Amino acid sequence: MNDEMSLRLLDEIAREPQISQRTMASRLGIAVGLVNAYVKRLYQKGCIKLKSLPRNRVKYIITPEGFVEKARLTYKYMYRSISYFKEIRQKIEYTYSLMIATNIKNILLLGDGEIAELCYISTRGLSIKIVGVIGEKRIENGFFDCHVYSKDDLHTITNYDAILVASLEVNTIKNMGQLGINPEMVYFL
Repeated sequence: MNDEMSLRLLDEIAREPQISQRTMASRLGIAVGLVNAYVKRLYQKGCIKLKSLPRNRVKYIITPEGFVEKARLTYKYMYRSISYFKEIRQKIEYTYSLMIATNIKNILLLGDGEIAELCYISTRGLSIKIVGVIGEKRIENGFFDCHVYSKDDLHTITNYDAILVASLEVNTIKNMGQLGINPEMVYFL
């Protein structure tokens, strides 16, 4: 049983006790049958109780055991998230030290999500400057003080020494070959 999905399900139940399984499935982006399996599992573990209502409706009640489980899952999720960001931060610092050692000053970030934000924040106090971001679509000054370029604009940008892939998404990395970038100019986290 997926801990993150159990936590999200408990969150939905806490927010709206009379929620239907179809609505939960829609909000969580999973099949109704999978929601049903999670509900049964949470019921069997004693985390929730079911109260029948008129018109074949059900009210979910989170039990004291359910609140303990929700707190445990929340802690576990937060611990994993913090560990993940610490690991990414270490990779960024190591990559920047390599760039500085090879006299790289101006970089483009490939990706505009949370990892790119960490990359941007991590340049403070360093001799590295982010001169732009390559994202899904073009946005003037859309990423902190940086211009966000589309992938189609890449051939028009000339003021950079290297590209830092600031995304762990498989599609971003797969598309690298299609962009016509010199592999010697690309750094990965």
